[in-house]
Amino acid sequence: MGEELYLSYSSAFLIGLLGSTHCLSMCGGISASLSMALPVGRGFRVRQTGMLLAFNGGRIGSYAAIAALIALLSTSASAYWAQLGPILRTMAGILLILMGLSMGQWWQGIRYVERIGAPVWKRLSPLTARVLPVHHFHQSLILGALWGWLPCGLVYSTLGWAALQPSVGSAAATMLFFGLGTLPSMLATGYAATWIRKLREHQHFRQIAGLLLIGFGIWTLPVTALLHTGH
Repeated sequence: MGEELYLSYSSAFLIGLLGSTHCLSMCGGISASLSMALPVGRGFRVRQTGMLLAFNGGRIGSYAAIAALIALLSTSASAYWAQLGPILRTMAGILLILMGLSMGQWWQGIRYVERIGAPVWKRLSPLTARVLPVHHFHQSLILGALWGWLPCGLVYSTLGWAALQPSVGSAAATMLFFGLGTLPSMLATGYAATWIRKLREHQHFRQIAGLLLIGFGIWTLPVTALLHTGH
């Protein structure tokens, strides 16, 4: 079991890393704005780093909390887990494939899936105005925690995968590692790194990342699992 979870955490990290260009389009703007709101002067880099870490810490914390909530609901329905498991695995695989197609810019059908979370975001988004403009670390943390609920196909794809984990803790850890995978690009965007913007626009990189995400999706599907186990 330990090795299986290790592979899941590693894969979750890679999914976050590969899909980070999608994160830039969803969260990159707000991340960059945190830096622009700070007065330039002595200690600017320290304050900037603190703000970015707080924002992304809140965002990743929300991912883990949502996964834990889903895992708790799954646990309460444990009597039906044998039936739900293959369904959740299929959904997670399909979502990853859709995300890969979107990353490679072949088809943007994942946008229809992202609309599922729109009602929740509609209620939470007005709360972001209460912490804007951001001047303190705790405001950045709260903003990140709220922003973590933004409808995102990449997050939904990984949440479907996290729901397959055997415990609440491992489900939350899966999303934690996913969030850590998105962190390098998000921090670089906050620092206004031009190479990140170029990477986001690089067609071949997006297509390679898309193909790898599609591969993860196919690997997640129950049919692939049966072939792997030989049953």
